[in-house]
Amino acid sequence: MFIVDAHLDLAMNAMEWNRDLRMPITEIRERERDMSDKPDRGNNTVTFDELRKGNIGLVVATQIARYVERGSNLPGWNSPEQAWAHTQGQLAWYRAMEDEGHLTQIVDLKTLEAHLSAWHTGHRTTIGYILSLEGADSIVNLKYLEKAHAYGLRAVGPAHYGPGRYAQGTNATGGLGQRGRDLLREMERLNIILDVTHLCDDSFWEALDHFSGHVWASHSNCRTIVDHNRQFSDEQIRELINRDAVIGGVLDTWMMVPGWVRGVSTPQSTNCTLDVLVNHIDHICQIAGNALHVGIGSDLDGGYGKEQSPADLDTIADLQKIPALLQARGYNPSDIENIMHGNWLRFLRRVWK
Repeated sequence: MFIVDAHLDLAMNAMEWNRDLRMPITEIRERERDMSDKPDRGNNTVTFDELRKGNIGLVVATQIARYVERGSNLPGWNSPEQAWAHTQGQLAWYRAMEDEGHLTQIVDLKTLEAHLSAWHTGHRTTIGYILSLEGADSIVNLKYLEKAHAYGLRAVGPAHYGPGRYAQGTNATGGLGQRGRDLLREMERLNIILDVTHLCDDSFWEALDHFSGHVWASHSNCRTIVDHNRQFSDEQIRELINRDAVIGGVLDTWMMVPGWVRGVSTPQSTNCTLDVLVNHIDHICQIAGNALHVGIGSDLDGGYGKEQSPADLDTIADLQKIPALLQARGYNPSDIENIMHGNWLRFLRRVWK
């Protein structure tokens, strides 16, 4: 089945983890076998070949670069200008992969439909990507947002982890302030999608109060199942459904099962499999009363690998196991197609009509 994955940090893996995603996954893992600088070395799950094997023909791919104030324990850059420059390096990598025929950028309805037509008629070498910015700290001022839109940026999450220049993110508190509200106003003018993933509760509600454009949540799960501010409460899920949003289920195990302890828990010890993701998907569907507001936003290799992914997933191609799991829960073929790709495509067609 064709799959849309609404959140992959492809450029981060290439530029910061130094992974050549053109290589076979076994070769990348072997190269990293004796590395210890990052906990997921030798455990990556995403390459271009694995995306193709999994019939994952369209992804939302990120730029990401955080600004951090002095004294912060979060990794990041000491100025917004440095963060901007880092995102431009990531953009250069995407362009290089386009030149080699591995990626094609999707920016509007015309490019979307042309790519889908090509993919479904057997031309499955080139993966479509929609560019998203995870955390807006690198937007030096609003003129830079216009520059980013001109090179194809189509979605923005105003914050990532901790405090941000435009909003407050995971594990932080507080609202947007005037700078954040100005950003939302400019995003609305440019028809840029607001990604509410990672917004803390205060910023989430203020953002929805001040933004009348299109909203999605690229990669988030349910707080009722895993009680953490990174997840959405049922009240937030209902509001997103009211805004006709789509929520992408994420495969980082600490967001899938309660009680995960980093460095101690394993997917096997917590019985975390892809079927647990279906628990989160089903919870959203039960709140909505339908299967029209949830999709896949895997975040695979988003700073973690197999050591913190479902036990029955070896590579991203194993997303193809999800349709059978949904069918076993009683979801009909139309529902399954909507979850695996249809909801994201319907959303994009509405945004770009």
